[in-house]
Amino acid sequence: MAVTIKDVARAAGVSPSTVSRVIGDHPHINDETKKRVRKVMDEKGYHPNYQARSLVGKSTETIGIVMPNSATQALQNPFFPEVIRGISMKAHEHQFGVYLTTGITDEEIYQQVVSMVQGRRVDGIILLYSKTDDKIMKYLLNQKFPFTVIGRPSKNAERITYVDNDNIYITRQVTDYLISLGHRRIAFIGVNTEYVFTIDRLEGFKQALEEANIPFEKEYIIHEQCLKSEGKEGIQSFLSSHEPPTALVVADDFTAIELMSYSEELNILVPDDISIVSFNDVPLAEHMKPQLTSVNIDIFQLGFEAANCLIELIKNPDALPKRVTIPAKMIERKSCSEINK
Repeated sequence: MAVTIKDVARAAGVSPSTVSRVIGDHPHINDETKKRVRKVMDEKGYHPNYQARSLVGKSTETIGIVMPNSATQALQNPFFPEVIRGISMKAHEHQFGVYLTTGITDEEIYQQVVSMVQGRRVDGIILLYSKTDDKIMKYLLNQKFPFTVIGRPSKNAERITYVDNDNIYITRQVTDYLISLGHRRIAFIGVNTEYVFTIDRLEGFKQALEEANIPFEKEYIIHEQCLKSEGKEGIQSFLSSHEPPTALVVADDFTAIELMSYSEELNILVPDDISIVSFNDVPLAEHMKPQLTSVNIDIFQLGFEAANCLIELIKNPDALPKRVTIPAKMIERKSCSEINK
């Protein structure tokens, strides 16, 4: 049961009106009382409903957007500004504002979401990512609060409205493309394995190898954590092993562009020495030398449809959960070549 202003007042030994004045930072309330009341609010997990005083019975007309942790780093990745642009476009069509939140840790993000929900600061929430065992999704489901997800939920997918690409299918196609060029030693470079899209893309990669009777080698799998910890030295060791890969399937352009930079420093030529295909098709991909072959996942549309679905849920809370699949296609450029060239 939600904590009320009366519960806080009783525990702090003050009247409900005093609690209200503390929330409003009223100058006539002394600092000692403010400190005591705020301590009780924190202990009990009380989140003021900031909208209630001015919007009784009305919508906030605001959508909450939840970023992954390390938002500063995330915003350097072109995926996030573009997906937010799609959300904003749809939101503004319906006169909704957007409220962006994140945190340094997963726990900080969770507390921000709880605060948004309990304080009724937003009418609904869009999660820009899907992680395994995400307690934010579980919380939002339990609260029956309108939300949508960009990415397939790892659990309760049948109860959640989400927007995604068919990551297994498109990665299978990408891997088939490299196999058609004669490559058999193909490596998969993934993002954090907590993210469901990495799991799905790795599954598509495995399926393509199996269909082509190419053994799946764990040595040809490397994840973002290794790239961050080992940097250029780790990549040099990986690409200079006894049987180095001749092609890479990279989970996103941001990582692929880093790899191309490392390769150039190591005098490993793309595509002569190694072929690279990636995902997201960010604008920089076609300006790389060589131009990067990449899968266009229609980032803008992912955001646009996530907002569209959320607004439908806000207006019709009884709407059934659904999955919206955004088509993806590989844009062939100059970063891949036949194995014999």
